[in-house]
Amino acid sequence: MSMIRDLRAAVRPAGRKNGAPYDAYDATRDPAAVTAVVDCAVYREGRRVPSATMLSPHEAMLQVRRNGGFAWIGLHEPTEEEFAGIAREFGLHPLAVEDAVHAHQRPKLERYDDTLFTVFKTIHYVEHAELTATSEIVETGEVMCFTGRDFFITVRHGGQGSLRALRHRLQDDPELLAKGPSAVLHTIADHVVDGYLAVVDAMQDDIDEVETEVFSAPRKGRGTSRGTDAGRIYQLKREVLEFKRAVAPMVRPMQMLSERPMRLIDPDIQNYFRDVADHLTRVQEQVVGFDELLNSILQANLAQASVAQNEDMRKITSWAAIIAVPTMVCGVYGMNFDYMPEVKWRYGYPLVVGVTVAICFGIHRILKRNGWL
Repeated sequence: MSMIRDLRAAVRPAGRKNGAPYDAYDATRDPAAVTAVVDCAVYREGRRVPSATMLSPHEAMLQVRRNGGFAWIGLHEPTEEEFAGIAREFGLHPLAVEDAVHAHQRPKLERYDDTLFTVFKTIHYVEHAELTATSEIVETGEVMCFTGRDFFITVRHGGQGSLRALRHRLQDDPELLAKGPSAVLHTIADHVVDGYLAVVDAMQDDIDEVETEVFSAPRKGRGTSRGTDAGRIYQLKREVLEFKRAVAPMVRPMQMLSERPMRLIDPDIQNYFRDVADHLTRVQEQVVGFDELLNSILQANLAQASVAQNEDMRKITSWAAIIAVPTMVCGVYGMNFDYMPEVKWRYGYPLVVGVTVAICFGIHRILKRNGWL
């Protein structure tokens, strides 16, 4: 609770107290507040307002309040101190600020007064030459968005999911950018879901490879198939589960953005959210299918391992039965008795050996005919 009180004090919106304005943002007094800012610009009528240097958030909002448009501020992994000044400038809710700073949040959509707070999980496929039991298949990151009437703030966590190319692409589409912050929110959501689709296709190849190896013909001299490394299957299942945790919670927020009227979302942009929601639903269905398929593959793999163990035990038992015959004969003739069968006969030894070999050969033929050898 003390942390929340401190944040509330830090993010006090700009206003007046005792006739004097709050000092909402002072970059010169708090230089750490701008070190996490990746880009900051003002957009008016769908075009970026030229500036000789990158604006500070305070300068951007002064321009917006004076001449209209909206400000788009991008940050990467800000600390509490770095984000405090920006939070004061835009009057962000302390709970949302706490989530944005500490990351590791569940995908969600929350409304605080006149601000929408959205959390997206970004997924990046990690290329690998060979799938092993320790291969990292997906990397996750987070993009948190504050959508206001005249501002849009992105807070990014993780090494993946840079929005620089996305910003440039939006700047090449003034008609869409003219719709304001809601257009930026839609573009980021669409960008994140497109990333999911790319990861789904790549993971499909990995799952197909594992499935083929599990059900392929056994190697020569082995009773198990080539795909019997349960560790690889389990690692792939863990990565799919991480993917599932990023996708599943995001379905409901996308449906809300596409179906429920919101003051901060342009009606024309809301129609585009339906397309994003449809793509996300398709991704969710595929990820659930991956999870179920990997369960089946893992069960088949374990069943194959059990069958292979049974085959090995049958072979061991068969050879033990064959070896038991000469062991028994040698044990009998190794006893110190005076009257042993055929001991005094010249052909007794060859006869006993021959009979022993014949019995072993007969047992071998019977076991082989029954599939034990």
